[in-house]
Amino acid sequence: MNPKNYEPTPARRVAFLGLGVMGGPMAGHLAKAGHQVTVYNRTTAKAEAWAKQHGGAFKATPREAAAGADIVFACVGNDADLRAVTLGVDGAFAGMKAGAIFVDHTTASADVARELYAAAKALGIAFVDAPVSGGQAGAENGLLTVMCGGDQPAFDAVKPVAMAFSRAFTLMGASGAGQLTKMVNQICIAGLVQGLSEAIAFGQKAGLDMNLVLDVIGKGAAQSWQMDNRGKTMVADQFNFGFAVDWMRKDLGLVLDEAKRNGARLPVTALVDQFYADVQAMGGNRFDTSSLIKRLK
Repeated sequence: MNPKNYEPTPARRVAFLGLGVMGGPMAGHLAKAGHQVTVYNRTTAKAEAWAKQHGGAFKATPREAAAGADIVFACVGNDADLRAVTLGVDGAFAGMKAGAIFVDHTTASADVARELYAAAKALGIAFVDAPVSGGQAGAENGLLTVMCGGDQPAFDAVKPVAMAFSRAFTLMGASGAGQLTKMVNQICIAGLVQGLSEAIAFGQKAGLDMNLVLDVIGKGAAQSWQMDNRGKTMVADQFNFGFAVDWMRKDLGLVLDEAKRNGARLPVTALVDQFYADVQAMGGNRFDTSSLIKRLK
């Protein structure tokens, strides 16, 4: 792994809610960059272990973790989890000081982003939806691509701090635009992985040396991140590289719900979503997304 070169930025008091395979490393990069980090996790033992490793503090509720923070980051599972850590008497919003900023890295719906943006604004705080791409490796290496929705001043205040775990941190538009951009990202991935799966399965049936084939066509118009990073592991029948099928189905569910609202036609995405359901039925819930090829063998 390449060491992360942290950009010099004034130390800030921050909180991080959710210490899963993405949140834990992201919070770690904030601590390594010199920020004062307080964490919360639904399983307190994980928060305690993180604080022991990184030298930060941990609290028992989102409200306590958020108290006094300039910026509160979160990376949880879904819309319901996000509402649970933001709203209510123990939610982060109840503990945040006026002018503080909540940055949500969960892949969630555009609707919940707009809902929480409005709720935050009414309380005199800011909300930025900021889903990420780059997977577990991107989080661990501090090289995530982050797509943001919200107001320019809040974005500008957060960006220098968030670059501790980011390769790129970009404002895409108003509240919800970050989540919509992540949906575009997942639509692209779904079609690419299915195409790559069919290509590899075809080449294997044809008796080709698929590692050699991928080396050759990877230098031409068929090249993609998926081919470079997952092609040969798909040939080797290895599917333990991070982003799980269960998570992809959650994301594609958000995509298809949004498409019903905005009228977009997504025939291939809907089909690939069902192919991922087939992988789940095969027991592949925790396989990574490249496991689509298992349907074809």
